[in-house]
Amino acid sequence: MLARPEQLLLALIAEAVIGYPAWLLAVIGHPVMWIGAAIAMLDRRWNAGSAMRRRAMGLLLVGLVAGGVGAIGWLIECWVGDTMAVLMVMAQATTGLAQRSLDDHVRAVARPLLRGDLAAARDAVARIVGRDTAALDQNGIAVAAIESLAESFCDGVVAPAFWFLVAGLSGLLICKAVNTADSMIGHRDARHLHFGWAAARSDDLVNFIPARISGVLICLAGPGGWRTMLRDALDHASPNGGWPEAAMAGALGRRLGGPVSYDGEAAHRAWLGDGAPPDAADLQRALWVYRRACLLMWAIVGGVAWLL
Repeated sequence: MLARPEQLLLALIAEAVIGYPAWLLAVIGHPVMWIGAAIAMLDRRWNAGSAMRRRAMGLLLVGLVAGGVGAIGWLIECWVGDTMAVLMVMAQATTGLAQRSLDDHVRAVARPLLRGDLAAARDAVARIVGRDTAALDQNGIAVAAIESLAESFCDGVVAPAFWFLVAGLSGLLICKAVNTADSMIGHRDARHLHFGWAAARSDDLVNFIPARISGVLICLAGPGGWRTMLRDALDHASPNGGWPEAAMAGALGRRLGGPVSYDGEAAHRAWLGDGAPPDAADLQRALWVYRRACLLMWAIVGGVAWLL
């Protein structure tokens, strides 16, 4: 039986090289899609009544979904004892990591943006951000993609890897379930203000340590981010999102944040970093910072595996 850091290192490498096969996605979908389908069903059935009832049912949803996937992870790990079982754990772990997927989605924005094809770049960035994208210029598209890259480095890479090290496959799957619940119902709109409260707070807790690790990794991968991260991270509306985003702003020497709109409603956000807003070339540089940060994480996990 492999030590858990060794499993994680192999899973990180395998996911970066292979990703989640398109043919498998077409046949059975993705585990996160299954979790999302369960959350959507419970949202339709349970999100009604008084504010107190909605909060209680939202808390029950998070507990039920996270507890369910955690139990599945625990059962799989209980079978570990031979090579096939170890490979099963690694295969499950790769579905909770998003290094390659994140790189693919951001490159899909960078390619048309570098060509000056703003329409295609807007379509691509709309797939990875929730803000309104129809009126974004080159700088606005670059800001949206870079912020998504930095924040998703935490949510989709560092956080699941961290919780896999802490609590094995159960930890990774619970992390993904909480993150999915937050992305689907953890909003402050009228429908989800109370029902999504537990999902949003759980996500804050799950990402608290990984967000700060993500910021440190980005600063190490792109020197220059330390001062900006320490100065601006707490200005972000999220207790966690500001750490990787401010670190990326400092690493690039560009300014992120600022006003955006969601569903036609303006949202005022703090500025992160200094200098001019990023352009297409800066988005390409951000991708290289991200890749170096991933490699640094591999090295750290490998070092832990070697020490243990």
